[in-house]
Formats: sequence, structure tokens, C-alpha cells
Amino acid sequence: MARRPLPRILSNGTAPIARSRELARSAADSATDVLHPLITITRGLRRLAAAGRRKWADTPKDKRGPLLFLAASVVLVVALVPYGPLLALITVMAAAAWTGRERTAPAPTGPDEAQVQRLQSLYEALVPYFSVPEDPAPLFAHGGEWDKAFTSYDFDDTGRICRLVVRYPAYFTDGEAESRARIEQLLHAKAGRGREYHFAWDEEGNQLTVTVLAPLPTDIAAQRFVTAPGETVLGFTDETGVQRTLPVADGEEQRDVPPVVWRTGVRSTEPHLLVAGQPGSGTTTLLRSIALQALQYGDILVVEGSGTGDYACLTGRDGVLAVECGLAGALASLEWAAHETERRLISANRARQAGHPPPEDTKRPLWILLDRPSALGHLAAADGRKDPQSLLQVPLRHGRAANVTVVVADQLDCLDVLIDPVRQHTRARVVLGPATPDQLEEVLGVPPHTTPTADVPPGRGYARLGTGQVHRLQVPATPDPYDDATSEAHRRAVMELLPERSTPADATATEEATEAEPVAAES
Repeated sequence: MARRPLPRILSNGTAPIARSRELARSAADSATDVLHPLITITRGLRRLAAAGRRKWADTPKDKRGPLLFLAASVVLVVALVPYGPLLALITVMAAAAWTGRERTAPAPTGPDEAQVQRLQSLYEALVPYFSVPEDPAPLFAHGGEWDKAFTSYDFDDTGRICRLVVRYPAYFTDGEAESRARIEQLLHAKAGRGREYHFAWDEEGNQLTVTVLAPLPTDIAAQRFVTAPGETVLGFTDETGVQRTLPVADGEEQRDVPPVVWRTGVRSTEPHLLVAGQPGSGTTTLLRSIALQALQYGDILVVEGSGTGDYACLTGRDGVLAVECGLAGALASLEWAAHETERRLISANRARQAGHPPPEDTKRPLWILLDRPSALGHLAAADGRKDPQSLLQVPLRHGRAANVTVVVADQLDCLDVLIDPVRQHTRARVVLGPATPDQLEEVLGVPPHTTPTADVPPGRGYARLGTGQVHRLQVPATPDPYDDATSEAHRRAVMELLPERSTPADATATEEATEAEPVAAES
């Protein structure tokens, strides 16, 4: 049976219908604007009539007769007075316009009772820290006025403080870190736990601004970031921390987020990076993200001390010189890296003396990624061999001139195992996962201006590049694509960034079988 064609108005009349609806909507809006005074007066007359009915219903029956006589007398007087009906009509219309106006409830001014109680309790808690017995007119005193000390405040939808400006006496020792830490700890406890606060001390104006920070985005997956050669995105931070944004893809949409960009190369002031964190905090994820970005412009050498195979996806790829998990392979690879650094230095020096540009083989960046060197150090000590970290001294000291970058990652409780050259030359620092304020200050050099929370997502931490400020950091999601727990979207995002696989011609059958499993997972 042949199908009957759809009417033209249904098949190709979508655009005219949409235009007709738009014209009708515009005409209705225009009519509403033109007839707005008439609508207001009509609404007022309706309200006046309703008020009259309520007045008549509330009047006792024995008084309704005199009320009707009084109303009739008023009408008669108005009718006899010259221009009386016209003046009465104008008066009724004005009353109707005034009664029918749109009334908006006035915005509440000042805090409510619950908010006042919060501010008063917070003020009382600060009294022992911001007052001394010798002060003749203390700003903070028990039973004092909190509105003189708190010049500005904001509350969120749940009724908790989200922003507070505190005035404190000039004699408070705001230049001492211990004094500031006590105040920050108290405000964190009294204003509401489970949130991250930023403390801005104005020592000249004797003011402290407390701000609740919004959570950093955790849904940004690994992707090709818009950066220049020598720039590596460590993660993303707050808008107030940096003056730059990067476009990132979030599904089918695109948004701009502020990044923490680490610059390497000959002109870098922080050519090497140290990453510390607890197990499961995302240190390996950060190294994997750095490796995917480094492969765009250079070569990488990966040494994994934990032996968990988290970098198996990089094996045999273009630009990946080696992925070593054993002690013997790690020693051989790091020894080669030291010799390669020396060779680059010698070649570049000879070219300069001859008046020629540096050779091309010395310009391509070389990245050395060393994960868990403490584990390799224990194995080397037990086997009577030298610590693999000792082979990093040449790349660390001369890597900037030779375009060699070293990234070391280890756990917080193993940082004392790191040798002095690693500590001295890795001036770019990242701490991921839960950490105490003392641990953060030990790694970063200075305490952050925020209060770290106990429960943080993987890849969440702090970053400090050299002597710069401490940034909150959220590492882009870069999981192991061969892990069964990895989602399909994140797995495809990582696989799309991996270079082509270049298997050597003399590969054994065992290696081919090992590589066949990941290929099957991709299909």
C-alpha cells in the first residue's frame, strides 16, 4: 500500500510556523507595553471593588442603612458641584492606578536572627585572640558589638558564611605565621568545616578577608591543550590565581578554565619538577598527563619504581625511548640519560665556539619521568648497587642547557630518601592528596593561603612554581587506558593522545601477544 505524502505545511512549513510564532509573541509583547496603563487601572479597580465588598461584608446590618445614606449624600453632592463628576472620575482613576501598581517585596536588609547568632558566636570566639587587658577601647570584647569588627559579610543558601571581612587591632601579630594559623584554624572550625577557605591578610589595613572557594572542576579529561612548545599544563586552578584561561572540551561543549602552566626549556627558571602525594592521590596520573603532553614536541624516558605497569600504554610508542620497571633497566636507562645530557652539552658548546647554531639533535626536548625512586633505591641497596637517583645529578644540574627535563614523583613519607640534588634542583613542586599543613610547608616551602580539607578527589592538591604563589590544583583525568576501572570516555580520551605504535622488527612473539590485548580493548 503506497504511503500518502505529508501535507506541505507539515513537511516543509517548519520555518514559516516558527516565524509566525515569533511575530505573534512580538505582537503580544508590544500590545502588553501599550496597554500597560489600562491593565494597571483595571487591576486597581478590581482591588478597590474587592476592598469595598470586604468593607460591606464587615459592616453590621444595623449600620448598613446609615452607610448607604451617607454614600448617596456624597454622590449627590459630587453631582451638584461644578465639575464634580469629572473630578470624581479623575480621583477614582488615580486611586485605581495607585492600587493596581505592581508591588515588589522590599529586599531584606541586614542578617536575620540565625545569621546574627552565627556572627555573634564567631565574634565571641575571636575575642581571646584579638584583645588584651591593656586596651582602653577594645574592638573585640565579650558582649561587644560584632558589626564594628565585621565590616562585610555574605551568606550562602544554607545560611553559612561564604565571605567575611574582619577588622582586627593593630597590635595583633599578623606578621607571625603561628598567629595567623591560629586565627585561620578558628575561623575554619567556626564558619563551617568541609569547605575550603581562602585567607587574605591585609597587614597595612589590619583586615582579614575570608572567602569560601568553589570546588575545582574534576570532569576535565585528558586532551590536546592549546599551549606553546615548552609549556605543560599541570592542572587547573581558581580564576583569581592566574591571569590566563585555556579552552577545554567538556563533552560536546567548550569552556574556558584557568590553568597552572609549567614552562620548561632553556629559559625556564624551574626546569625540573617534584611531585609528592599519598598512595592513590593522583601522582601517577599527573606523570601520565605530562608524558602525553611532552610527546607532542619531544622524547620521554619513563622509569617506574613501583612495578605496577601504570605506563604500559606508552610502551613502543613513537617518542617513547623506554619504559623501565626493573632495577637493571632503570640503571641502564638513567646512565644513558646522563651520557646523553653530557653529549648535548658538548655538541652545543662546540657549535657555539664555531659560530654555528646548536645541532638539531640537541634542540628536541628529552623528558626523564621517574616514578617512585625510593622503591628502586631500596632494591639497589639490597642488591649492593648504586642508587638510581645518583645518575640524575648530571640531568638535574645541566638539564636546562641541554633541553633535558626531569620529573620525580614519590610518596610523602618517602621524601627523606630523596638525595640532595633532587631536592635542590626540583624547584617546581606539586603536592596531591590529603596532607597536613606541616607536610605542605615542607614540600612547597610556604604554607598555602587556603585550608586543605580531609576528603579530596584524586588529582587534587597544590602547586608552586619556584618562588611564586601557591595555587590550588586539579589534575586533568588521565587514567590508565588498560585499567578495567577506567571509564570508556576517559579511555578513549587517553588513547587518542597516544602516538602511533612503532614495534621493532625483531619483536618476540611474547611482546606481540602482550600488545594484542590492548589493541583488542581499543576495538
